[in-house]
Amino acid sequence: MSALLKIDVVTLFPRMFEGPFAESIIGKAQQKGLVAIQIHPLRKWSNDKRHAKVDDRTYGGGAGMLLQAEPLYQAIKALGGLKKSETRPWVISLSPQGQDFKQSVAQRLVKKKHLIILCGHYEGMDERVTSYIDQEISMGDFVLTGGEIPAMAVVDAVVRLMPGVVGDPRSLVEESFAQGLLEYPHYTRPAVWRGQRVPKVLLSGHHENIALWRKREALEKTKRKKPWLLKV
Repeated sequence: MSALLKIDVVTLFPRMFEGPFAESIIGKAQQKGLVAIQIHPLRKWSNDKRHAKVDDRTYGGGAGMLLQAEPLYQAIKALGGLKKSETRPWVISLSPQGQDFKQSVAQRLVKKKHLIILCGHYEGMDERVTSYIDQEISMGDFVLTGGEIPAMAVVDAVVRLMPGVVGDPRSLVEESFAQGLLEYPHYTRPAVWRGQRVPKVLLSGHHENIALWRKREALEKTKRKKPWLLKV
């Protein structure tokens, strides 16, 4: 049986993904055959067979190097990103210029069958390759060394939304951002810890009162910590 979702990640540093994708929920999802993740070194599509070079200086001067268009194009082509069919993979570039990554974006991506994720580096990539990219995604208004860590975050956020990946599907409905609010406070044993008590309602066993308390607390926490979510 083929995986429900296929993800190809193209990167200059494939070994960065070995640990994160082998552990926890992502590792288990692969073991179950729910998702198939492959990491591809961009250098294998280099025209420079001797040095496997994939970057060069920018026209017009300036600091830093730029990823060349041709290796990226060949990667997209080899992974099926140029196919003219409904099964064509959705091509994503990780870039600080992209759309901010949010839970709603992850919810749309999990509906895809095949994702190609390109990890930018240096000063980014040749602008001409963007015509072959479906979506640019950013982690926010800050700059990272490359797109590898953002790619890990995107894969993690998307894969955990797949059916059968998270043990209790209720957690996906109740967690932060799932319904436009931050998640309500959580507590576990002991009931009293260093003089701080668990709210009595959570010990009452009254499910309706607990649900109302959680909804009220989620709203209050959102107002206090991220009020702009209520204005969306």
